[in-house]
Amino acid sequence: MKSSLLVACAFGVGVLTVCDPALAHHGNAAYEDHWTEFKQVKVTKFAWANPHTLVFFEVKDPQGKVVEWVAETAAPQALRLIGWDNTAIAPGDVIDIFVYATKTGNPAGRLNRIFLANGTVLHDTQLGGETGGGYRPQ
Repeated sequence: MKSSLLVACAFGVGVLTVCDPALAHHGNAAYEDHWTEFKQVKVTKFAWANPHTLVFFEVKDPQGKVVEWVAETAAPQALRLIGWDNTAIAPGDVIDIFVYATKTGNPAGRLNRIFLANGTVLHDTQLGGETGGGYRPQ
């Protein structure tokens, strides 16, 4: 009996040890704690795919050079629950986008929210924008 309990405890500790890195993947430590706003940027690609949907867009740096950024958001099945679909954004769309940039300075980050030209606001599911997420046409 004691050996079965010992084996079960050892197995549980092993599982938790292996799972810990997977849980850490979903942390926000890699991102700044404030968002950066990019106004009137052009979407170059919208990747509606697992494990994270990605929005690629062009930003002009202070020297006028075009830099492609990418904003990561939730998986498609999570975004569907708050009103997104695979046609929510398309290449060529001009948007205002708010992103929690990476602390490394790379042109990437986690999406906060997007304002589309028609006034629709798209939020991320994890960070939820200022009002806790959701799809809100204006």
